[in-house]
Amino acid sequence: MNDYKKICTELEAAVRETGEFILKESEGFDISRTETKGLHDLVSYVDKGSEKMLVDRLSIILPEAGFLAEEGTSAKIGPRYCWVIDPLDGTTNFVHGLHPFAISVALMEDDQAVAGVVYEAGGKESFTSWKGGGAWLNGKQIHVSEADKLSDSLVATGFPYSDFNRIEKYMKCLAFFCKTTHGIRRLGSAAIDLAYVACGRFEAFYEYGLNPWDVAAGILLVREAGGRVSDFGGNEKNLDGSEIVAGNRLVFPEFLKNVTKFMGS
Repeated sequence: MNDYKKICTELEAAVRETGEFILKESEGFDISRTETKGLHDLVSYVDKGSEKMLVDRLSIILPEAGFLAEEGTSAKIGPRYCWVIDPLDGTTNFVHGLHPFAISVALMEDDQAVAGVVYEAGGKESFTSWKGGGAWLNGKQIHVSEADKLSDSLVATGFPYSDFNRIEKYMKCLAFFCKTTHGIRRLGSAAIDLAYVACGRFEAFYEYGLNPWDVAAGILLVREAGGRVSDFGGNEKNLDGSEIVAGNRLVFPEFLKNVTKFMGS
């Protein structure tokens, strides 16, 4: 068995180094140097450069691991381990000179996350977790909030940017939470939304239409910080980002019930 804590420490060092590259490139970044992968889905040379740096470093940490990386820098398949990488979560924020934007990396062992880092580059906040080891922010242990009512909760979400098939349901759900919570925040990075649930800044988060690299590290963070994560139907296994609900354990049942009411099929 691998030492998950040691792997996480080495992973964090690699992510921090890559974060410095991203911050340096953010100074005077030229928005014209972006490409469009799909509707409202941007990619820059910084995404690709960040991913290449991570793949190179992570290949040294665990040579037998494969990769599921957003920009396709490596298609290596590992029989047991897989790094799931979002090299720049919040690219639209980045190209417009807006924070937050982050790096998100998780190590999967047999489809279960065992180590993860979400690094918010602007604030140099490193959220780390490993299986059975709790969740940490810059070396200090973190926990989900203790709010026990939806009416005392601050909720995060992400607006659909390519899949608008459920937009009417989504807007009704959004309106409900606007009226029944402390408020809604849309930061533009699902990895950060999940990290902020883990450290208690948000009580809950929901979104649809995401990908594994957006959520893999954040899911581990929330769970190791004492929270819960599921899809809109309450399933807590094999989550791929297509539907996600996260929250502290006290608010989660009420929050999920309402997300399901509006967003369920």
